[in-house]
Amino acid sequence: MKKLTYILLCFLFPFSTTAQTAEDNLGSWWMYFGTHHLNDKYSIHYETQLRHYEIGSNFFQLLPRVGLNYKIDDNSMVTAGYAWIPTQPSMGEGFDGDLVTENRIWQQFIFRNKISNIKFRHRYRLEQRWVKQDNITTYKNRARYMLSAKIPLSKKEDFPFFLFIYDEVFLHIDDNPFNQNRLYGALGFQVNKNMNIQAGYLRHRNGDANLNRLQLAVFLNTGN
Repeated sequence: MKKLTYILLCFLFPFSTTAQTAEDNLGSWWMYFGTHHLNDKYSIHYETQLRHYEIGSNFFQLLPRVGLNYKIDDNSMVTAGYAWIPTQPSMGEGFDGDLVTENRIWQQFIFRNKISNIKFRHRYRLEQRWVKQDNITTYKNRARYMLSAKIPLSKKEDFPFFLFIYDEVFLHIDDNPFNQNRLYGALGFQVNKNMNIQAGYLRHRNGDANLNRLQLAVFLNTGN
């Protein structure tokens, strides 16, 4: 229990020291993450995220992303991919309003380790972003780091519930580096060895705003 308390504090500390004014709306992110294995080394990553300013309504962002994974060993992997992202920066305008669109190329490295029965994952990601707004395209570079932990709620194999938490920081590669911070906690259910479902809450600091978002995610790993 002491070890678990220490881990939770490590996640919460970076967020708690940067509190800002919260947005009143409770929004939602519906997400699907898929991995399809081509062989022992290569696999395809695909995800889609639908984000709303309010739960299930008031469109904010659509994020489809695809990538090619290369497995270095059982604990590490590299990925390169592409995403096209339409965003509605104004509440109430919906998908038919004046959208900001982004073409993004991204690369990442993932390293996994384990302490006792808690599984950790470190994700390092670089993004090259072409953001178009009002017919003007701006190029931006961004770096991201996520530390996540998957904590089983029982040692019994027939009790497949777990906690999943992460903290992720976003940094612009320019004179004003801080961009975002995301702190997330969820209850997960391991349906089988290839699929799990998570329902949780995201506290999202984006610039000067703190956003509250409910999340529902499905993770599918096929072809093993």
